[in-house]
Amino acid sequence: MEIKWKIKALPPKNITEEAKLYINKLLTSLDDLYYHQYEHTLDVYERSTYLAKKEGLNDEDREMIGLAALFHDTGFVVRYDENEIIGAKIAENFLKTMLYSDEKIKEIERIILATNPNYKEPKDIFEAIIKDADIDNLWRDDFFEKWGKVKTEIETIKSIKIKDPEWHHAMLDVLYKNKFFTKTQKEEREQKREENIEHLKTKISIDDLKKNLDDDK
Repeated sequence: MEIKWKIKALPPKNITEEAKLYINKLLTSLDDLYYHQYEHTLDVYERSTYLAKKEGLNDEDREMIGLAALFHDTGFVVRYDENEIIGAKIAENFLKTMLYSDEKIKEIERIILATNPNYKEPKDIFEAIIKDADIDNLWRDDFFEKWGKVKTEIETIKSIKIKDPEWHHAMLDVLYKNKFFTKTQKEEREQKREENIEHLKTKISIDDLKKNLDDDK
């Protein structure tokens, strides 16, 4: 008697969920990073995919933007500065194991490289979205909380101490120098940008007053 075996095909893996699991494990080891942790990665992922939808990108392009966001800070596991190229390589290696399209992998690597702070002008909507998403908290209510973590992180990694007045001036410079690249980001964050700038100016005025009082003692 001939036996016919019924082979049930396994469902395709959700590459985004697989990437999240992989990156969560990868970034857990970074105890000295108070800001560039998995929480920030998910933050950038959520904003990137949101902006991509609002800007009219299709499902395939939104997936690529999301994957770029998930991998954009993985280079921190190797070094702190200029780590974007390492993150791009980590993404390439992972995505190849998932049999992802070579063409899409190259696009994702390119998008990751655009998150380098020295990369000032995005060349297309993909780079514009990732850059807006990466510094989205500059224009939110949690700006001071998040960038307080950046300060602690830099002090720990660089073994330095940054005084509050110096940090406040540096943050005001960051707010002035950075700009919006997508229509959605400008529409949704412009008002909060102005509020955070004014708040920082107030902090700097208080710093100056304290310094003058100390000088008069």
